[in-house]
Amino acid sequence: MSDDFNMSMRKFLKQVGVTSQQAIEEAMRKAGPETAGRSYPAKVVLTIPELGLEHEITGQIKGQGTE
Repeated sequence: MSDDFNMSMRKFLKQVGVTSQQAIEEAMRKAGPETAGRSYPAKVVLTIPELGLEHEITGQIKGQGTE
């Protein structure tokens, strides 16, 4: 793969990771201390319609409550 492709993909994935983490942290803060110790199912769906790509990732995020 080309350097341009690799750089654009890394930039996109970094943006996804950083903004997703910020959104999750904000949601946890808003939910308050009752999130402590609870586990929350999470799902991310990445789509690129023009390439026929739909990639789903599921997992669990454990709450820590407010800090």
